[in-house]
Amino acid sequence: MKNTSYFEKVYELTKQIPYGKVTTYGRIANYLTLGSARMVGWALNNCFHLEIPAHRVVNRNGELTGRNQFPSPTIMQELLEQEGLEIIDHKVINFNEHLWNPEEELS
Repeated sequence: MKNTSYFEKVYELTKQIPYGKVTTYGRIANYLTLGSARMVGWALNNCFHLEIPAHRVVNRNGELTGRNQFPSPTIMQELLEQEGLEIIDHKVINFNEHLWNPEEELS
């Protein structure tokens, strides 16, 4: 990821989140050791045309806080449900079972 922009680093890491898993804005920020969870959210805002699985990034509580940035506020939930996750009241059920930690998985 040398000589790439922060946004590109966020996109490359987000592409590595496995099908059926989610991670958090903060875990991406921590792994990249740059910026903050908000910067990760900003990077993922409106990147849906880029084949980035932004729907797999949730807040630290497993809530679908980015859902309103998608073309429809239900798309994020629909995509996660297609991957086998259960979502109730905009929150991933059994969040810790589905959590992907890049610091553990990519070290």
